[in-house]
Amino acid sequence: MSQSKKQIEKARRQLAELGEIECRSQFGGYSLSIENVVFALVAEGELYLRACEQVKPYIVERKMQPLHFTKRGMPVALDYYRVDDPLWQEHGQLVALSRLCLQGARQQRTQKQQNQRLKDLPNLTIRIETLLRQVGISTIAMLKEQGARRCWLKLYASNNNLGINVLFALEGAIAGRHYEALPESVKTELRQWHKETLRRRARQQKS
Repeated sequence: MSQSKKQIEKARRQLAELGEIECRSQFGGYSLSIENVVFALVAEGELYLRACEQVKPYIVERKMQPLHFTKRGMPVALDYYRVDDPLWQEHGQLVALSRLCLQGARQQRTQKQQNQRLKDLPNLTIRIETLLRQVGISTIAMLKEQGARRCWLKLYASNNNLGINVLFALEGAIAGRHYEALPESVKTELRQWHKETLRRRARQQKS
């Protein structure tokens, strides 16, 4: 087992009371998260905690070393700080710090979600965001409440050149994934709805 894998298992044992720790590759190392909130990284066999305002004084006092990675040939410091041997020996302190880092990461995620714009969702460009705003859909909450089909109908009413790809984009944005990753059953249903909607509008225009 590599040194990093050993460190991950050690972190899971030491920090088990925080919750179930999940691991995945990130920044050439591994991220540690609880309920999809990343609070630490393991790189080159070392554990680094994600900094937050509550732990900054401790980081400065203990002179904890930041994690660096290379970007375009230049070292870049990340806001993660190494857990040294003395801190590993202070179990209560390590758990308390890790809990604060986890809470800080949760708060940062909440703030980011609250400040998120439509264009920040998968598939949505500034142009689509602008078009949505023009038809009265200005927030992510409004997009999700009205749903992809109703939003598409509003867009189509002001631009009848709108294609089915925008419908897919809206559905994917609401689901939080690229539209190509939508289940085929969902895309088939949307295609059928789109086809029937255009036929119905064509009949209305003739009558």
